[in-house]
Amino acid sequence: MNKISTDILIIGGGAAGMSAALAASSNRDLGITLIDDNPRLGGQIWRAELGKTKSPEALKLITAIESGRIGIVNNAQVFAAQNENSLLAQTPTGSTEFEYQKLIIATGARERFLPFPGWTLPNVLGAGGLQALVKGGLNVENKLIVVAGTGPLLLAVAEYLKSKEANVVAIAEQTSAANLRRFAFGLWRSPSKLAQGIALRSKLIGVPYLTDSWVESVSSPHVSKGSTSAPLNITFTRNRKTWTIDADYLASGFHLVPNTELASLLGCRVENSFVAVDEFQRTSCENIYCAGEPTGIGGVEASLIEGKIAGFAAADNEAEARLHFAEREKTGKFAERLNRAFALRDELKHLADDDTIICRCEDVSYGSIRDFDSRREAKLQTRCGMGACQGRICGAATEFLFGWEADTARPPIFPVRMENL
Repeated sequence: MNKISTDILIIGGGAAGMSAALAASSNRDLGITLIDDNPRLGGQIWRAELGKTKSPEALKLITAIESGRIGIVNNAQVFAAQNENSLLAQTPTGSTEFEYQKLIIATGARERFLPFPGWTLPNVLGAGGLQALVKGGLNVENKLIVVAGTGPLLLAVAEYLKSKEANVVAIAEQTSAANLRRFAFGLWRSPSKLAQGIALRSKLIGVPYLTDSWVESVSSPHVSKGSTSAPLNITFTRNRKTWTIDADYLASGFHLVPNTELASLLGCRVENSFVAVDEFQRTSCENIYCAGEPTGIGGVEASLIEGKIAGFAAADNEAEARLHFAEREKTGKFAERLNRAFALRDELKHLADDDTIICRCEDVSYGSIRDFDSRREAKLQTRCGMGACQGRICGAATEFLFGWEADTARPPIFPVRMENL
């Protein structure tokens, strides 16, 4: 087993992790190591397109990190704690133990998926998932694509797909027009966000943006023939009216879910699905900090600021960290408005029928778990949440559908090759 020792270890190479690394490196007496499970820095928000990112902000951060004293380990997936102050990660060359004095968790978030009849069909993908595939080389030129779900990500994905010559048929947003108006009127407090929103909408002129609208079901008339490119028949509901659109792809996502598994595994307190932190981004565990989406879904600006505070605080520079408290408070208020505006409506809890698959890994249907009182009971009786994704998909869904509380994380928190255990 390889072993790497460092003063400050940072998990996650997205906006929060990179910002934390750069801030921590201001103390030149400390060794900083940044590890990420992707081949390149940038995280999901700045995922490189065929190895290149177009974000000037991301390029500036990545360049500063790669040209500095920060150790970078890519393709490393942390799956367990070896002992106090050390973590185990799976890498292409085998298992590596990372020893640290202080730890900053910046593990980001993932898409939330909600089940409806047909959501497991070929070409029904997550909104961010389809965008990632296209960035990886999937050709969507002239493909008919529907983007549905909730949140600002829908606009960003639709604009990106359109820039790749896809035909974006419609954007279906489940929240109400009234909620969106209130959110838009509040953007005067965040001029940069307002400018971004206007720029996105201007690039999507001609694409219907339907509020109070969601996907009821999807069918594929040719799926029985084994085709993976059959047209989809997508049925929508809006104002109690339903209609069907044909498309090649459905990109569906219902905002984000924080990745708190590592923090939970290490014993950090998690409240209301988020890692609890103090003013310096310290968790309830000594010498462990957390920044970005695991502490609250607030967007890239909030992640950058929280990363700075965590990095400076971990590097024993609390005076510098305090200088960013006001910025964090401002982004925090924006995050609250964002999450209120795109709160999920109750109608989405009733889309699945008894035959709809909830746990994709173990093929567990809605009808087989709806009468259980807890996630643990459903797991014991049906194996729901016991597959390769460790409940990351069905866990968020059943939390929304039934109010089931999350399980305590247990190692390994990701599938691991036997040789690395």
